[in-house]
Amino acid sequence: MKLTEKKRQNIIDAAIEEFRENGFLAAKTTSIAKRAAVSSRTLYNHFETKEALFDAITEIMIARNEAMDPVVYDPARPLEDQLTEALERYVTVITDPEAIGLNRMVISEFLRDLDRSRAFFAEAASHDYPMTQLIAHAMEAGVLRRADPAFATGQLLALVKNFFFWPEFLLGEKQDTTGVMQDCVAMFLSHYKTDG
Repeated sequence: MKLTEKKRQNIIDAAIEEFRENGFLAAKTTSIAKRAAVSSRTLYNHFETKEALFDAITEIMIARNEAMDPVVYDPARPLEDQLTEALERYVTVITDPEAIGLNRMVISEFLRDLDRSRAFFAEAASHDYPMTQLIAHAMEAGVLRRADPAFATGQLLALVKNFFFWPEFLLGEKQDTTGVMQDCVAMFLSHYKTDG
């Protein structure tokens, strides 16, 4: 990693800490620069504003979800197994402690700034995530009935996040989720699976 890249990463890491501790509004770029061990000038060379720094952090969140190892649709394997495997990978990504921290920091700002929230969700919607790809390919193969793959994925992920993400995000604790993933997949398939 080049020195400029390392400084940029240090600034982002410092901003995440500052935003977490003080909130976006109260966060100060001078404090971020100090945490990152760079001058304010160096910080502004990388990020013109505090808002630009926040936007870079939200881009990292989107990139994390997009970089999840995909489960490629395999017609020779039961779809239930493929969906469960993909969901387990997804849950691992979204419940990583750093990801939980990023989400807490970002969501608190979204509650305050509706325009920023809309921009983030519009950007997120433009990405083709691995889970959506698996569902789209299963639809193309005729195993799932035709529908909007992004909408169907949203329904499935909402079920899963209710048990695997939100308790950890809001309460800081994992719940007993024995058999829950299989139930979520079964509910999804009862609505979308074709007879063929």
